[in-house]
Amino acid sequence: MILSERSKYPNQSKKGVWESLQSPKSRCSPPSCIYRRMVAGNGLFYPILGFVSCVVFIYMSFGDLRPSSREEATLSFVKRNETQLMLDGRPFYINGWNSYWFMVHSVDESSRPRVRAMLQAGAKMGLTVCRTWAFNDGDYNALQISPGRFDERVFQALDYVIAEARQQGIRLLLALVNNLHAYGGKTQYVKWAWEEGIGLSSSNDSFFYDPSIRSYFKNYVKTVLTRKNTITGVEYRNDPTILGWEIINEPRCMTDPSGDTLQDWLEEMSAFVKLTDKNHLVTIGLEGFYGPNDPKGHTVNPEEWASRLGSDFIRNSGIANIDFTSVHIYPDHWLKTYDFEVNLRFVTKWMHSHIEDGGKVLKKPVLFSEYGWSDLIKNFSVSDRERMYRTILDIIYKSAKKNRSGAGALVWQFLGEGMNEFEDDFWMIPWKGSSTYFLFLQQSCRLAKVTGWSTQQDRSFTDACKKI
Repeated sequence: MILSERSKYPNQSKKGVWESLQSPKSRCSPPSCIYRRMVAGNGLFYPILGFVSCVVFIYMSFGDLRPSSREEATLSFVKRNETQLMLDGRPFYINGWNSYWFMVHSVDESSRPRVRAMLQAGAKMGLTVCRTWAFNDGDYNALQISPGRFDERVFQALDYVIAEARQQGIRLLLALVNNLHAYGGKTQYVKWAWEEGIGLSSSNDSFFYDPSIRSYFKNYVKTVLTRKNTITGVEYRNDPTILGWEIINEPRCMTDPSGDTLQDWLEEMSAFVKLTDKNHLVTIGLEGFYGPNDPKGHTVNPEEWASRLGSDFIRNSGIANIDFTSVHIYPDHWLKTYDFEVNLRFVTKWMHSHIEDGGKVLKKPVLFSEYGWSDLIKNFSVSDRERMYRTILDIIYKSAKKNRSGAGALVWQFLGEGMNEFEDDFWMIPWKGSSTYFLFLQQSCRLAKVTGWSTQQDRSFTDACKKI
């Protein structure tokens, strides 16, 4: 397997291939700590430099730092009505983005302005949802230092992210653990159990079947969901700023390709989340691959390997406590060919297939919670990337117009100025490219016109839509 020089989790070591990524075209390499080089041996230099660069970044990017102009309104929880997400009695179709770095970037107060600025930018573009991590297990600036031990500083950073998102009218999809190694992930849970002498196996997949590790994770979930925000005074489980909980990012259990092990774990954990939090929606975090017994494993999956990963889109998403499904889109990392037209046709077929399944088979909304087009592929061009993204957004727009199950899409990923340590082969600073900015703004305007304007939307966004 060839690993790209810049992975989805950048600035990470390439010391070996983690076992659950042993499939063709996997896009991530095992990570090490993301901030280590920023703090090692530099005393106060980096905190001071970070503060100054944040101020310059915000001034250069936005100029006017007055609070966003929107009517203050009481937020409502996003609900589900069969195949549609609903907000205040109307269909809610999502145009959003991923910024997984919000929590870790909010630990140091000097870098918090970047988080605020990104949320302000999202509001001005009419984006409604940001997906971000609500975990960092055993890594630098870890939220969970060891099983059941939490760093209050980092929890307060997550408090800030949620409070600031509420201020900007952005809802958050919060992921609870990583299947990948970055920010600890299931590897860290297995390591903890092994070090305490209670682990059943050193296999990363024992995360899914070891009773001790299941208890670790349940305790983590309960601690996060019942956390009382130190800024707003609202428990996370009672805060409508949160769109929903994503149980695990990109789950794979390759030691059991039948899918039984992962299915059992998802059933247990989704029920536990619902028992703890009766307000929020729950999704899985799947990549969307069809399982070994599904005919679409041969006709829709990118290649044969995709049905042997221990996950199964239809079976997993059909769990009663899963409210909406999740699908990712990375054709350039899944297919053997870099022919753009072939990749584009795959994306169209991939999306239509899952939207059809959401409407006819699962009777649930389908959120394409990650999509990207790598800048490392041969003959990469921004125009190709924008054409790929426009295709994705057009499919969502048509789904909204027809009240279908395609509930929205979240691009991977947005960064701010001066964040080189977070760059991967998908990153974008949306306001630096006028055509890219317009692409996302236009989609937000189109969806708003279909579903109805909200008083929570930034007035500069509504004014911009009038000019399109």
